[in-house]
Amino acid sequence: MDYRQLGGSGLKVPVLSLGTGTFGGGSEFFRAWGSTQVEEATRLIDVAIEAGANLFDSADVYSNGLAEEILGKAIAGKRDKVLISTKATFTTGTGPNDVGASRHHLIAACEASLRRLGTDYIDLWQMHAFDALTPVEETLRALDDLVTAGKVRYIGCSNFSGWHLMKSLAVSDRHGWSRYVAHQAYYSLLGREYEWELMPLGLDQKVGALVWSPLAGGMLSGKIGRNRPAPAGSRIATQGAEPPAIADELLYAVTDVLDALAAETGHSVSQIALNWLLQRPTVSSVIIGARNETQLRQNLAAADFTLSAEQVSRLDAVSQKTPVYPYWHQRNTFTKRNPLPV
Repeated sequence: MDYRQLGGSGLKVPVLSLGTGTFGGGSEFFRAWGSTQVEEATRLIDVAIEAGANLFDSADVYSNGLAEEILGKAIAGKRDKVLISTKATFTTGTGPNDVGASRHHLIAACEASLRRLGTDYIDLWQMHAFDALTPVEETLRALDDLVTAGKVRYIGCSNFSGWHLMKSLAVSDRHGWSRYVAHQAYYSLLGREYEWELMPLGLDQKVGALVWSPLAGGMLSGKIGRNRPAPAGSRIATQGAEPPAIADELLYAVTDVLDALAAETGHSVSQIALNWLLQRPTVSSVIIGARNETQLRQNLAAADFTLSAEQVSRLDAVSQKTPVYPYWHQRNTFTKRNPLPV
């Protein structure tokens, strides 16, 4: 397993990390992801550690905290061998302050995650979404205080737009507070919007990407393609696609090339889709999911090879979409002064 710097920090993370959204199955929504309990979660974590994928990502809202509880039990006695990433800001209770990125909510959310995880520190704590009601200064000062207290070691964000992230970084720099070193973002062969602004920002500001849903919610798992509809009972069949509006022509064009490359290389469709992401700028780690040990081992093998430049070029071409304004205008008119990162 290769390790990369997490943005501009000194922390090294594995190129593949394990997401715990499948742990618990605490609601109908999350049962569509998976219902992994402690015994199987412990086995999955042991397999991942053995492979060198020692970063485990969770969130306080995954199965209403159950995913963090199971993760905490599964890493018992192995805390020194793992890195824990988790998230906050989404609703965790019925009160008016049980949501958002206020100092009030963040301190309570951090303490609750620490209890569920059975640890006294979180390696990477991320804001799960941008809270426009709370002043950025309030959020970042609260986060800096938690870092100073030793309860959080690094901070990151998730699902921010470019201006959300840049404003936050500027405020941190102005006050000398801890700055976001990671951005957990959606990125896949079916969703390359990350490249339009967030990737150039990440390169310029040294913010590493942790990629969520790298297989587009299962659409790039190899089970779906031309004349291969989503299997009955699958997450896609029950919850729909992610992102929600993928044209069939794009899906089938991409899966056609993936099928061809799978035949050429002997690697699976999902492994090729994951490996393509590992070669993109700013990507520090790709978060994989697994319902069972077989799936986990298959996904971990995506780090064992490297697609050729020609194979990457074919995937680049078939998955490219015309950007929205102002990105198409920038690409068409001023490219020499603004070189594209990809």
